[in-house]
Amino acid sequence: MSLDINELVRAVKQAAVEAVKADGPMAVSFGTVTSASPLKIQVDQKKTLTEAQLILTNNVRDFNVDMTVDHQTESQSGGSGEAAYKGRKTFKVHLALKAGEKVILISCDGGQKYIVLDRWEAP
Repeated sequence: MSLDINELVRAVKQAAVEAVKADGPMAVSFGTVTSASPLKIQVDQKKTLTEAQLILTNNVRDFNVDMTVDHQTESQSGGSGEAAYKGRKTFKVHLALKAGEKVILISCDGGQKYIVLDRWEAP
């Protein structure tokens, strides 16, 4: 029995299309933050997403980052000009969502979960 590669490619493509249709493909949508704590995002008049449905990227949440610093103070008002701090330090980045901000979302898991990518408008 010989294998027809073109037929195999067509079958694989068809299987992929059917799998995407069955699971509900990812789709981009937009929403408005209606509450920061607990986090709620309104997608349309009838649909408000809660924290349990949201996956937040670092663009839309507070997070800590470790950085290596070697900061020298300036000699002003009697300052010595010695290093104020040096080494590896942890800094908090404040990017949590606030009420009124408009966000970009990607739906996944058939619309059960949404990845919040970023904000596109802040009040």
